[in-house]
Amino acid sequence: MRSAHVRLRTPLACALVAAAIASAALTVLVAVGWGPLLSLDDRIARGLHAYAVAHPGTTRLIRVLSDWVWDPWTMRALAGAACLWLWWRGRGRCALRIALATLAASAVSQGLKAWVGRERPVWPDPVDSAAYAAYPSGHALTATTVCGLLVWVAARGSARPYAPGLRPPRWLVRAVPAVALLLAAVSALGVGFTRIYLGVHWFSDVLGGWLLGALLVALAVSDGACSGRSPVSPRAGGPVR
Repeated sequence: MRSAHVRLRTPLACALVAAAIASAALTVLVAVGWGPLLSLDDRIARGLHAYAVAHPGTTRLIRVLSDWVWDPWTMRALAGAACLWLWWRGRGRCALRIALATLAASAVSQGLKAWVGRERPVWPDPVDSAAYAAYPSGHALTATTVCGLLVWVAARGSARPYAPGLRPPRWLVRAVPAVALLLAAVSALGVGFTRIYLGVHWFSDVLGGWLLGALLVALAVSDGACSGRSPVSPRAGGPVR
């Protein structure tokens, strides 16, 4: 059991350190206005904005995805629903960890926006608008945090013990983590793309949101609060964690 626990912690520790270093380095480069990064941001933004202006139908669809489906408040509502379900299943520690990580995502986003103070792209023919400073993308940060934590819960939950006679079919147990990972990847990558496409963020804003979100996920699960095995809950027919 101990060796398995060590194997689990090692990749998490590596992910935590890598995300911390990468996000810190990117934040510094953005704050000091590193030329090559700004040039890359500008090229990507101009190309996507030109396409957005020329294709209003696609742009309307992108706005729905960005402003409603993958909006930070939608992600927070999803996290809240997950917390309630986990609490009902007797996994209070995991529910609390997800709630705190979601709140931390908002605090980190607003704090860095105020500290870096980066201006958003300005266009003569904007297709969307957004408030506050640009770096990091709150949409990308929140989606990465929430979706990453839910993938972790789904992956660890698929290996938990079940009460006799209540274990679902094996194919379903295996499919849940894979489907969760696919949906999470589409959501996190998709919302990042929409923010650049709509001309309200630079590419490095979105990249910063992804890295910071990954860092929060690694921090949230590093102590095993959302993993492990435990007795069967008499209330919900499942394990208590």
